[in-house]
Amino acid sequence: MTPNRIKKRLIIGFTLVCVLMSALFVKVGYIQVVHGAEYSKLAVEQQTKDMPISAKRGSILDRNGEELASSAVCYSVWARPAQVKSGNTDEQKEISVNKCVDTLAEILGMDKEEVRTLVTKEQSLVKVAKYLDKETADKVRDADIYGIEIAEDVKRHYPLGDFASQLLGSVTDDNNGLAGIELRYNQYLSGISGRWIKNTDRNGNRLSYGVEKYYQAEDGLNVVLTIDEIIQHYAEKSIDTVQQATDADKVMCLIMDPKTGDILAMAITPGYDPNDPRVPLDENEAAYLDTLTDEEKLEYWNQMWRNPIVSDVYEPGSTSKLLTTAMALEEGVTSLDDRFTCTHSYNVSGTILNCWKSTPHGNQNLVEAVGNSCNPVFIQLAQRIGIQKFYDYLELFGMTERTGIDYPGEAYPIIQNINTAGPVGLATMSYGQGIAVNMVQQLTAICSLGNGGKLMQPRLVKALTDSDGNIVQEFDTVEVRQVVSEKTASEMCLIMESVVSEGGGGTAKIPGYRIGGKTGTANKAAAGGYSEETYSSFVGMAPMDDPQIAILVVVDNPKGTKFGSQTAAPGAKMILEDTLRYLQIMPEYTQEELDQINSKMSVVPDVTNTAFSTAIGILGGASLNYVISPAVTEADNESDFTIVDQYPKAGEKLETGGTVYIYRE
Repeated sequence: MTPNRIKKRLIIGFTLVCVLMSALFVKVGYIQVVHGAEYSKLAVEQQTKDMPISAKRGSILDRNGEELASSAVCYSVWARPAQVKSGNTDEQKEISVNKCVDTLAEILGMDKEEVRTLVTKEQSLVKVAKYLDKETADKVRDADIYGIEIAEDVKRHYPLGDFASQLLGSVTDDNNGLAGIELRYNQYLSGISGRWIKNTDRNGNRLSYGVEKYYQAEDGLNVVLTIDEIIQHYAEKSIDTVQQATDADKVMCLIMDPKTGDILAMAITPGYDPNDPRVPLDENEAAYLDTLTDEEKLEYWNQMWRNPIVSDVYEPGSTSKLLTTAMALEEGVTSLDDRFTCTHSYNVSGTILNCWKSTPHGNQNLVEAVGNSCNPVFIQLAQRIGIQKFYDYLELFGMTERTGIDYPGEAYPIIQNINTAGPVGLATMSYGQGIAVNMVQQLTAICSLGNGGKLMQPRLVKALTDSDGNIVQEFDTVEVRQVVSEKTASEMCLIMESVVSEGGGGTAKIPGYRIGGKTGTANKAAAGGYSEETYSSFVGMAPMDDPQIAILVVVDNPKGTKFGSQTAAPGAKMILEDTLRYLQIMPEYTQEELDQINSKMSVVPDVTNTAFSTAIGILGGASLNYVISPAVTEADNESDFTIVDQYPKAGEKLETGGTVYIYRE
């Protein structure tokens, strides 16, 4: 080969090398300059392991420090899809994925396709499973699957199951408040999550030149309620009994301390288990839920989680007559000895409004009128007060606006406009119709009568504490305003006590205790009028010489006898009896009560010419049962009637728990 030819080849070779090197330089420059930021980001993502560290959600405690909701330690399984799909060839990558899928599906009891979808996602980090116990987490850890990591997590736990479920609420899968106290105080309970960031190689080993940062999670605060676990148990046990006895749609109970506004119990039946908040407790209801569409299920769940004591309004009926009486006494337009005559009906601007009793109450004083729940008397009282003053007092009692209770979703009251209510609207509101409030409003207003006329703001939470139990923030009781004078409040306590000791609230009477209260039975509002369904209720306080506890029981749509004296009052009696003894308020028996206890004999009261709804309360107060003759029909259960005779006669003695035969028209 000639020198020229060799030289030519060298030149060509050198040129090719130069071209290739130039292309390489261009490519490197293109990668480093044009796509440098993108590849740097990918490198950082591959080398950076960022593990979330869940904050421990604070506990919810009752006023005595008993745990009602807590956070239990559990474990989560995380996958790094880029590492799971490890291998040099597609075949090797598929083998790695299949091994991961088969192992995880077997240990976790999951569907293989579901696992495959998760571990092959185009994400740097994917949660595969959560809320695992230590044993299962250890199995995953021991399997040593490349790209799979175990992280400690927390799960919300409600140790008492369906206890106070609508009150406490529940949380989402991400431990955020979904309803109730969990939602209202979520910002305090949730805490702040932490992170563990470190640089590693593809095998998870720490890089010598890498950095490591650990951000400690900040646990949430504990919420200390005013609720008393023991009193809540008494309430839930009793309303379950009431629901079974009345076949009601639901039964609700609210218990407060009149002096502070602290809510001691808030119970609704039926409840649900917040540990599994999307599954009804009743098997038939659970089966029904499965037949619903997704949209219908959401509506069903919202109704199941809803707290009607706070979020719904109802017409309180005769329990509101206590407020009308207090207004009239405070304005000086009546007195305890003031006398009224009931002729059954009353003409209000051409509209005839009837008393609930089919026959007139006749002549009666104010105390008797409250005990008889005589509608015409309260119409007259409201007329004496005047519509402007009446509305002023509604505002003072907190009936025209929300109470501001520390709970989500409080309902607004529904009040007739003062400019359009007119004389008839004023008259119906005087006895608790044409006005709708939530149960918290109703009991809070009546509590002022047991607190010297002072209206307190209701509250459910009294403090926030840290994990060591140290108080971080306290919430003081709030006195809203003085509604009526101490004199008026004292007179109302005497009236309420008379209703239970001598009137239709006798089924709430407890020997040795001074119980006060008022029953109520109000038809539910419906389009164009009222339906046959009722809210039957009892509101009470004890002991009346120094009220320590106030209670409101509402029975929604009881079947059969609908009167509050027969549906709600007996349930309230059970709760009060247990609670007063739990609070160590000892009974003080009168001589008459001691004689009855020792002899086990009751004096038969006189219920002749008395309305049936009142008679059953009076007999219940004497610890006597009754039988009606002739037997009542379904229609009789929905209307009152007068007792025309009885056996044994009034004044005779009968064994306690014996039966009095009462005869109707």
